[in-house]
Amino acid sequence: MAKDVLCEVNNCKFWAPGNKCSASSIYVVSNRGKQANNSEETDCKTFEAKV
Repeated sequence: MAKDVLCEVNNCKFWAPGNKCSASSIYVVSNRGKQANNSEETDCKTFEAKV
Protein backbone atom coordinates (compact mmCIF):
# COMPACT_ATOMS: atom_id res chain seq x y z
CA MET A 1 0.00 0.00 0.00
CA ALA A 2 1.22 3.49 -0.79
CA LYS A 3 2.83 5.34 2.10
CA ASP A 4 2.23 8.79 0.60
CA VAL A 5 -0.39 9.83 -1.93
CA LEU A 6 0.53 12.93 -3.92
CA CYS A 7 -2.10 15.28 -5.34
CA GLU A 8 -1.79 18.55 -7.25
CA VAL A 9 -5.53 19.35 -7.20
CA ASN A 10 -5.35 22.21 -4.70
CA ASN A 11 -9.09 22.95 -4.94
CA CYS A 12 -9.86 19.54 -3.37
CA LYS A 13 -10.77 19.60 0.34
CA PHE A 14 -8.28 16.75 0.92
CA TRP A 15 -5.32 18.62 -0.60
CA ALA A 16 -2.57 19.34 1.95
CA PRO A 17 0.67 21.35 1.75
CA GLY A 18 3.43 19.57 -0.12
CA ASN A 19 0.88 18.23 -2.64
CA LYS A 20 -0.21 15.53 -0.20
CA CYS A 21 -3.65 13.91 -0.01
CA SER A 22 -5.15 13.92 3.49
CA ALA A 23 -8.11 11.61 2.69
CA SER A 24 -8.33 8.48 4.83
CA SER A 25 -8.87 6.39 1.69
CA ILE A 26 -8.71 6.91 -2.08
CA TYR A 27 -11.28 5.62 -4.59
CA VAL A 28 -10.24 5.57 -8.28
CA VAL A 29 -12.46 4.23 -11.08
CA SER A 30 -12.32 3.78 -14.84
CA ASN A 31 -14.06 6.77 -16.41
CA ARG A 32 -15.35 4.75 -19.38
CA GLY A 33 -16.99 1.90 -17.50
CA LYS A 34 -14.46 -0.61 -18.78
CA GLN A 35 -10.82 -1.49 -18.13
CA ALA A 36 -8.56 1.57 -18.23
CA ASN A 37 -5.52 1.50 -20.50
CA ASN A 38 -3.82 4.64 -19.12
CA SER A 39 -4.16 7.24 -16.38
CA GLU A 40 -6.26 9.54 -18.59
CA GLU A 41 -8.99 6.89 -18.52
CA THR A 42 -9.33 7.00 -14.72
CA ASP A 43 -11.12 9.33 -12.29
CA CYS A 44 -10.60 10.00 -8.58
CA LYS A 45 -13.99 9.60 -6.91
CA THR A 46 -12.49 10.80 -3.60
CA PHE A 47 -12.37 14.40 -4.90
CA GLU A 48 -14.53 16.94 -3.08
CA ALA A 49 -14.31 20.62 -3.93
CA LYS A 50 -13.10 23.01 -1.21
CA VAL A 51 -15.81 25.32 -0.02
